[in-house]
Amino acid sequence: MKLRHICSLAIILVPFLNSCGPMNGQSDELPILGHRYAEERTVDGETKTDTVYHQIADFSFQNQDGETVTNETVKGKVYVADFFFTSCPTICPVMKSEMLRVYERFGDQPGFKILSHSIDPTFDTVALLKDYSARLGVEDASTWHFLTGDQEKIFEIGQTSYMTTAMEDKDEPGGFLHSGAFVLVDQNGHIRGVYDGTKSDQVDKLMNDIPKLLSNS
Repeated sequence: MKLRHICSLAIILVPFLNSCGPMNGQSDELPILGHRYAEERTVDGETKTDTVYHQIADFSFQNQDGETVTNETVKGKVYVADFFFTSCPTICPVMKSEMLRVYERFGDQPGFKILSHSIDPTFDTVALLKDYSARLGVEDASTWHFLTGDQEKIFEIGQTSYMTTAMEDKDEPGGFLHSGAFVLVDQNGHIRGVYDGTKSDQVDKLMNDIPKLLSNS
């Protein structure tokens, strides 16, 4: 599991590092990660070219309070997304311990959210996620949403939107394979950073980068 976890995270990072860099020549500004393409449009008879960046697709899941969470929930917000399952016997406990640090630092910021997607929604019901989040010390879903829903849609958004590993694999401990990536998303649904959620120094970097986006709110 450890080797496959490292490899899957590397697969995520390499295309990002190869495909993009700092915007406007400012090294302290976070890049927009993922694929991009040029789109031409005609305005008042003039042809203009816009860059269209990779964006998180539409989604609809339920959180631990039974509320529906969609793109509108995080529209105009900075958020961190990850994928886990409550019965995970390997990296998830470390990930949640590290994400708790993020929550404790930014949980009182109105422009910040966390979306933790369960890849085992059959077992991870709304009631179970409510109990799980409470045991972590998360009293409600005002900032940190533990999400459940259609499993295939969770797999799809993980792999195609967040560019991370999220799938069923009976050969893996617990029956699922997922990376430990924490994905930082800006107010427009663009990915601005990917961090290894099992490593404190990477999470420290994430917490250093979050204010760079919050300052744009």
